[in-house]
Amino acid sequence: MSKAIIVYASTHHGNTRKVVEAIAKEFNVDVVDATMKHEMNLNEYDLIGFASGIYGGQFHQQVKNFAQVNLPQNKKIFYIMTSAMNRDFSKSMEESIKGKNAEVVGTFTCPGYNTFGPFKLIGGTAKGRPNEEDLHKAIEFFRTITVS
Repeated sequence: MSKAIIVYASTHHGNTRKVVEAIAKEFNVDVVDATMKHEMNLNEYDLIGFASGIYGGQFHQQVKNFAQVNLPQNKKIFYIMTSAMNRDFSKSMEESIKGKNAEVVGTFTCPGYNTFGPFKLIGGTAKGRPNEEDLHKAIEFFRTITVS
C-alpha cells in the first residue's frame, strides 16, 4: 500500500475529525491538523488527502493554505468534506493546488452537524452526523482509492 496522509481542519463540531480518525484507525494513515501545523514536507507521501468542514461553501482556509504551501508536484490527492448541504465543494481547493499537477483520485462527502448562523435557532441540521454508516462509507471510499 502507498504511504498516505490526511491534512484536515475540523473546527466547528469535530465532524471532519471523526471521519478522518475512522479512516486512520482502519488504515495506516498519518493525520495532520492544518490549524496546528502549517508547514510540512509531504514528498514521502504517495497519496495526500485534504479534509474539511465546509465554511461558506469553502474548505477551511488553513487547509487551503496548507495545500498551497506544502503540496509537492505530481501527487495523487483526494478530498473529504462534511457539510450541512452534503455537496461536493472540492472546487474551492482549485486555487490552492493550481500548478501542482495533482491528480484528484476521489472525493467523499457526508452530512455534518451544523449550528452555524440561523441553524442554531432551530437546534442545528444533520444532528448526529456523521454517524456510523457515514464513517463506514468513508472507510470504504478510502479503500477504493488505495487499491487502484
